[in-house]
Amino acid sequence: MRQFVKLSDIENKFAAIGVRVSGMTYDDADTIQEFHNKWGLAYPLLRDVDGQHVDAWGIRNEEYGPGTFAYGIPHPGVVLVSPNGEILAKWAEAGYRSRADWKTVLQETRSILGAGR
Repeated sequence: MRQFVKLSDIENKFAAIGVRVSGMTYDDADTIQEFHNKWGLAYPLLRDVDGQHVDAWGIRNEEYGPGTFAYGIPHPGVVLVSPNGEILAKWAEAGYRSRADWKTVLQETRSILGAGR
């Protein structure tokens, strides 16, 4: 969950190039609300019910099969989605300990959008 905190540190840089951010998790609504309140996040945390987005975006961590404690967990990452729902880019790391490098994500997002030149 530290990834969300780090995103809070640079959320304004994404906003400066016209990108709105949000977080997504498969956690239950109460856990999401507690985390959001604890860290005072200014962006929404969304709930991926039944891992629908994880599967659609191809980022499910296959190390955990059905019936395991972590089934449905995604590879940690970032997805850049256009206003019409098109996936423009994905930065998903294998495993669960690594996180996308925010500087790289921001730089590549600027490049994809042609922003900040």
